[in-house]
Amino acid sequence: MKKIEYHIAVGKGDVGKYVLLPGDPGRTEKIAKHFENAKEMAFNREFRTFTGQVDGIKISTTSTGIGCPSTAICVEELIKCGADTFIRIGTAGALQKEVSLGDVVISTAAVREEGTTRQYIPLSYPAVADLAVTNALVDAAKNLKVASHTGITHCKDAFYTEGADMDNLPLGGRTRAMWDAWYKGNVLATSMESAALFIVSSIRRVRAGEVLAIIGLTYKDEPIAKKVGVEEAIAVAIEAVKILEKRRKS
Repeated sequence: MKKIEYHIAVGKGDVGKYVLLPGDPGRTEKIAKHFENAKEMAFNREFRTFTGQVDGIKISTTSTGIGCPSTAICVEELIKCGADTFIRIGTAGALQKEVSLGDVVISTAAVREEGTTRQYIPLSYPAVADLAVTNALVDAAKNLKVASHTGITHCKDAFYTEGADMDNLPLGGRTRAMWDAWYKGNVLATSMESAALFIVSSIRRVRAGEVLAIIGLTYKDEPIAKKVGVEEAIAVAIEAVKILEKRRKS
């Protein structure tokens, strides 16, 4: 009898080696529309999975839910099902003025300002994206002529500590000082899942990368401004899978 993973409700054979990871279960359906012969494999809790093909490549998409705890669970269980290459397709707020709404950001590494990965390994261990996956994402954005930026991003647990209300919070002064540090440190954008994805993937010896659609301007206290760039991020991720598969076979 095939083992079904407890949280994501799929088992070996149900997913491809390549898995695209949005946070929102609703976005998995949008991603699956780009697959051939897409089939919904499971929908349990925040984890929704579709599997299909792209240019003959078996590929899946699974939603992680919001934040690092559920992302770590999702990636751990997908690895047990045979996945070995992950690309997160997320949304984020820009931390630099040159990063515009609708642009995509390709993460090279993530600031570990969250709690989940501290239970895996000390903070001195960096959360770094896989180089091959990152290079494929960069090449994909160029091929598709999508406006993109590549660099360090930020990962957090608490969404409502990044807006104008932060000064009313007990640690508001410290929080604002930390945001100022990320601005000055040339951190490009902020979201909530990358650190877990990168740390778990590195420890488990699989590959992971991330492409983010910029929907907010966090540097000017607008964490959510306009939901744009998601289709471009999806296209970049799928093109990157094609590039990776070609390079895997060469």
